Amino acid sequence: MKERRARIEKLNLPENGRVLVMSDIHANVPYFYGALEQSGFCDRDTLIIDGDFLEKGTESLRLLRLLTELEKQENVHVVCGNCDDWADMYVPDFPDAANDQILKYIQFRRGGLLWDMSLEQGIDPLEVTDFRPLRKLFYDEYPEVWDFLGRIPHALESERFVFAHAGMTPGKALKEHRPEELDRVNALLKTDRRFERWLVVGHWPVMLYGENTVCANPILERDRKIISIDGGCTLKDDGQLNCLIIPDWREDVFTYTAYDPFPVVIAGEDQAEGDHSWYIRWGDSEVRVLQRGEEFSRCRHVRTGYEMDILTRYLYSDQEISTCNDSTDYILPVRAGDELRLVESTSRGILCKRNGVSGWYAGSYHRK
Repeated sequence: MKERRARIEKLNLPENGRVLVMSDIHANVPYFYGALEQSGFCDRDTLIIDGDFLEKGTESLRLLRLLTELEKQENVHVVCGNCDDWADMYVPDFPDAANDQILKYIQFRRGGLLWDMSLEQGIDPLEVTDFRPLRKLFYDEYPEVWDFLGRIPHALESERFVFAHAGMTPGKALKEHRPEELDRVNALLKTDRRFERWLVVGHWPVMLYGENTVCANPILERDRKIISIDGGCTLKDDGQLNCLIIPDWREDVFTYTAYDPFPVVIAGEDQAEGDHSWYIRWGDSEVRVLQRGEEFSRCRHVRTGYEMDILTRYLYSDQEISTCNDSTDYILPVRAGDELRLVESTSRGILCKRNGVSGWYAGSYHRK
């Protein structure tokens, strides 16, 4: 495929009203509705969806249709993320070999936009052997989808802000960027990049920046003018959908709300913070199973040698060396009366969230 320039759209923010920004909804319609309600979104607000609204979750086609309708309003703007670029299938120089890659992806994921389209057309994606006829069928049956996905920008720029899914290159004009320079920048906060305007991104779940603790809240780096907001919605069992709130775009004041569906419980007693912890996470999750148990297994993190008990069902294989679901042994500091969001109940206590931070609580509690 020929090198392409990113689609950039100028954004003139109104004098009055808030700016609300969400990213990485990943086809999770209940979280999206929950975040809209919790933020109090109304016609006076400007809503920006900062990419990756598709894939990973179970309702890609439904969410896309919701956003297509919302985007017809002047106060709603949608940015293309790396999971949303399906319209590229219909560029003139689309490589034929990519058809096989796409089919393998659909059948491996068993979900996503093309999976949803197949089911809606009465086709079992697992029985498809050649994606080419299906690709043509989708083109004929969903013209409004390809129009929407083919025109939404890779970045929105206003006087004081840039909204891009993953990052940008300092000192380089936005119009000179390629799409992947805006929607595929991994771990932006671990680079030395800094910007003159505020850059709001998603893409990299914020909890992956932690080592000893897990926090899903947005990260604000004022000295570099970066705000990272991906709370791990859909991707993380304890994830949340963050909604960044900019009360007045002319001022550097930021707040946020965070939606998740976990029940709220009230702690019945104090608990001291643990004196050590580690967070085993995606991309660095290989462990050696030292003792496998019915509920918990003693494991040693291969890279660091750190040992912790991991829920046995979090292990992805029954081999001695296995990857695992994101796991932490952090003991939360808790005071009686604190509100906790219950993620997992076990015989040793609960895995829960307190102010966006995940960890364990072993004391008594009652439902709110």
